[in-house]
Formats: sequence, C-alpha cells, structure tokens
Amino acid sequence: MQDDLVNDREPVRPEKAYNNWTFLNGPDARNVRVLCEFMEPSTRFRRNQVANTICFYGSARIPSPEQARSRIEEIESLLDKTPTDAVKQSLQDARHAEHMSRYYVDARDLARRLTEWSLGIKSVRNRFHICSGGGPGIMEAANRGAHDAGGKSVGLNISLPFEQVPNPYQTPELAFEFHYFFVRKFWFVYLAKALVVFPGGYGTFDELFELLTLVQTGKINKDLVIVVYGTDFWNEVVDFNALVKWGVISQEDLDLFRFSDSVDDAYEYLTQALTERYLRRPVGNGQ
Repeated sequence: MQDDLVNDREPVRPEKAYNNWTFLNGPDARNVRVLCEFMEPSTRFRRNQVANTICFYGSARIPSPEQARSRIEEIESLLDKTPTDAVKQSLQDARHAEHMSRYYVDARDLARRLTEWSLGIKSVRNRFHICSGGGPGIMEAANRGAHDAGGKSVGLNISLPFEQVPNPYQTPELAFEFHYFFVRKFWFVYLAKALVVFPGGYGTFDELFELLTLVQTGKINKDLVIVVYGTDFWNEVVDFNALVKWGVISQEDLDLFRFSDSVDDAYEYLTQALTERYLRRPVGNGQ
C-alpha cells in the first residue's frame, strides 16, 4: 500500500547544484565564488584584449575642483545662518579638500595623456589601459582621464559599506564588482606594468607597500614602473630615509620607485620606461 502511494506522486526533479542559490551563497561554496572572481574577469580581459594596465591608486576622498567648490559654497551659505564651531570646522575641511583637488586634476590629466599615447601603439594587444579601483576621488579622475582621451579603462570595484561608489567614467565592459579583497588585489597586480600612487589613506598605503614588498622579495617577475606622486604629502606621512637609517630596508630599496611632482615629469618617465621595458621586448604577464 505504501509503495502504491509513492508511485502515485508526481516526480520531483532535484535542483541542479549550479542553480541552488542557497548553496552558492553559503560557506560551503566559498571556493566556487572565489574562482568566479578569477575566471569571469579573465574572460572579459581576454575578450577586450586587455593585457597591460597602468594602475592609479589614491584617496577616494579627494574631490574634483568642481565638487570642492560646490561644497564650499554650500557650507558658506549654511554658515551665514548657523555660525557654529562645527560649521566653521566643516568649512575649513572643505577648503583643505579644495587644496587637495589639484591631485584630482593631475591624475585626470596624466591618465588622459597616457591613454592618448597608448592609443598610438599599433598593436592593440600591446596597448596600456588605465586601471583604477573604480570608485570616486583619484579613482574617478583616472577613469575620467582615459574617457577624455576616448580610450577604454578598467574599474576594479569592491563592495564596501561606504566610500566605494562606482564612478561613471569606467568602461562598462571593463567594470567589475569584487567581494574578495585578495582577488581584487590579484587583478590589480597581474596585468599591471606600471603604477602611479597619489596621496591616500589606509587603502592606498596597503596597495603601495604590498606592491613594494612583492617587488622587493622577487615575487613579481616583471619590471614594474612605480611612480609615487606628490612628495610634499609622502615625505610628511612616510619617512622613507628613516627606514634606511633604522636598518629595516636597504638603501637600494628606495630605487624601487620614483617620486614625481608634475604631470610632465610623470608622463615622460612612464612612457620612456614602458617603451624600454615592454615595447622593445616581448610583452608577457611575467607572473
């Protein structure tokens, strides 16, 4: 009797594992999700012939001059009605942000000029694409500069509770959204042939010093071009010479990067170094 009841039921087809969203979003499928963040970008990079990038790092909090000026005017208007200490401090902060916005201008200009230079390289495969973290601030400036020049650029976005709002200037087919920081870091480094590091906070420090460590220890088997932009900022917040003095790095470790304070200087150095290191010899990922 029990067997008859079972046979009378409609057969239930089990769900395929790759359609089981509860499983795919659970802890047991974490390795699958990680693998997706390696494989899906790889497919898009190959499809768009992106093999070489120039990565721009820097603060998400550095506004464009237009944004800075708008914020100042907004607070000045508020100050007329509510002249409190807190509003006065906000105005001081906004004026400092306007001062810092010069780095946005420089990042945008440098990215534009590098993109124009790259578009002149005959082999599409050998061209260099601007790459940023895809968010606001210096990241936006970098993608915006490439957009100004009519070139494609990469945005390696990541899901964060604040600050990471995708900017509108990254090329849609090269805009990514990562969950795992370490996979995003992989893509920053794997295709990079050059890096330009503008003033920034914890995230910028993390990227810069991790890259320097990988180069110093020989874990990157390619000749990366590294520019640290804005000596006033960097010499105040990091005493590189003191690291040598205290014996925690060697004098030659300071040769792993070059300081720059102008778009002209950075542009000339980057284009000459990239030409010498990658365009006059076979280009490979070097990992």
